[in-house]
Amino acid sequence: MDIITTFEKEAGKKHHSLRWRFRLTPMRLLFTAIAVAAIAVILVRFIFGLGAATNLNDQWPWGLWIAFDVLLGVALAGGGYGTCLIVYVLRRDKFYPIARSTMLTSLLGYIVVVLGLLIEVGQWFNFWRPYVSWGHTSVLFEVFWCVSCYTVIQILEFCEVATEKVFRGLHKFLKKAMPVLLIVGITLPTLHQSSLGELFYIMVGKENPLWWSVFLPPFFFLSSFFVGAGMIIVESSLAGKAFNHKVDISVLRGLVKISGGAMILYLILKIVDMAVKGTFANAFAFDLPSILFLSELLFGVIIPIIIAFSSLSSTRKGLLWFGILDVAGVILNRFDVVFTGMGKYLNQYGGHYFPAWTEFIVSLGLVSIACLAYLFIVENFNIIEHRGTEAVEGTTTENGDYAVTAK
Repeated sequence: MDIITTFEKEAGKKHHSLRWRFRLTPMRLLFTAIAVAAIAVILVRFIFGLGAATNLNDQWPWGLWIAFDVLLGVALAGGGYGTCLIVYVLRRDKFYPIARSTMLTSLLGYIVVVLGLLIEVGQWFNFWRPYVSWGHTSVLFEVFWCVSCYTVIQILEFCEVATEKVFRGLHKFLKKAMPVLLIVGITLPTLHQSSLGELFYIMVGKENPLWWSVFLPPFFFLSSFFVGAGMIIVESSLAGKAFNHKVDISVLRGLVKISGGAMILYLILKIVDMAVKGTFANAFAFDLPSILFLSELLFGVIIPIIIAFSSLSSTRKGLLWFGILDVAGVILNRFDVVFTGMGKYLNQYGGHYFPAWTEFIVSLGLVSIACLAYLFIVENFNIIEHRGTEAVEGTTTENGDYAVTAK
């Protein structure tokens, strides 16, 4: 069924009708139910503290929320800046069809990250303090500021899309501001993506040598870049089923090759790092940490590289497997850095941790909210049918609307 709200606006002698649609399907109702349950748990957490909604303790102060909602959320939302770099700076015009959907996914991902940070902070009501207290020696301070600023930039970038339908008078001004917004939007993620790696780099002696490295900042940055293609493939596949829309296979294959190149650099740095640290014995000890570490490299990097530069990337099934393995590899890496990498050090103090069901509900709820927002926006704005009007010259029509013509 459709929920349709119609607003009538008069512009001179013409009337413009704005119709808002949102189809209710069983899956969307499930997303809604999970989101409502998560909001209830979040309220309990805000009122009664972390202890009432999590299994966190003094020995394990970082748990599922920081690993999934923040570290992983930032990485998986990294496709936005990579796509902007490829499309708007390198001018690879064939990638225009996926630009807006990728930027939307990135925006929603960062909103989830911001919400996750707010929920994770012990005294959440002090969230405003970093804005007025200059903690320049703190890595998390830099991450907080970069994530906050980048989220605002992404919202402004989306306003350029939104004003094609609402508040149209602002569209031409946002259009003119887009070059600056895009440059800032490409720069900021390079800072906080690498800084998240810096956060674990300073934990010398506390992180398993398989994951601790002087290359942690570039590892985090590179993985956030190459996972962008995987996220685009998975997102476009799901969106294709939901909206009966398929992205041209040549576009996805081009992204996969760019991602595969970054993966090769990542793999070379990993091998060099292991050689310098002398951790090959650790990697092939075939205990739990080594199995997880080798799984990251084999299934999350090596096999995707093979797919990217073989005939497998010319089929949708091969591309989908690339996306699944790419995303799964980064998920495993981030969880290993937080849990497997630091587990031995934290366990020696007598603590242990396994997420409470409420922690799972909140994480799933934030994802559900992002999915519902994505579905609503795609149904009501020009996202997946976009054909690259950025590479155009703009003119103003007789009725005051901003029109575009291809260069």
